[in-house]
Amino acid sequence: MQKFVVVLHNSLVVGLFLSAILGGCKSTGSGSGESRSGDVKVNFTWQQSEATSGTLAATVADPSGQQETYQGKFYQITQNSRIETIGGLWDPWYPRWGGWAYWGPEPQDSFIEHYTGHVVANLTGPDGKRMRCQFQLLRADEGMKGGGQGQCQLPSGKTIHAEFPPS
Repeated sequence: MQKFVVVLHNSLVVGLFLSAILGGCKSTGSGSGESRSGDVKVNFTWQQSEATSGTLAATVADPSGQQETYQGKFYQITQNSRIETIGGLWDPWYPRWGGWAYWGPEPQDSFIEHYTGHVVANLTGPDGKRMRCQFQLLRADEGMKGGGQGQCQLPSGKTIHAEFPPS
C-alpha cells in the first residue's frame, strides 16, 4: 500500500509540474487587417505569455506605403476580469475615440459584461498616437491562439477590420 501511495504521489507531482510548464508556455501568432476601402493595411503579431494577457504589435501601411508601428498590452476579458486590472486601456484616453459601446473616457463595470469573450487593447504609436482594438475570440478558452476577428480604430478615426487565424 505504501508503494502505491508513493507512486501516486510522484505521479501527481510530475503531472502538476508538466501542467505548470505547459501552462506557462508562450503562444504567438499573427493576423492581418485592412480598412473598408482597402487603402490601409495592417499586419499584427501577438504574444500571449499570461492566461489572459500579452502583447500586440500592429504595423500600419497607408496608401503611400508609409508605415507606423503601434504596440502595447492586450487583455482577454472574462467574467472574472476586473476594471482595476485592465485600467491601462484608458491611459491615456485618445480624444477622437467614440462609437464603441461601453468604451467611454472612464472605466465602467458594464465594459466587462459587454466585452467578455473579447480581446481588447490600447496600443501606442509614434508621437503618442493611439490605436484601440477589440476582437471577438473564436475559441475563448484558447485565448488568442484560438483565433478571432474584430476591429481597430486608428487615430484618424478610420476603422480596420482584423482577422486572426487559429494558430
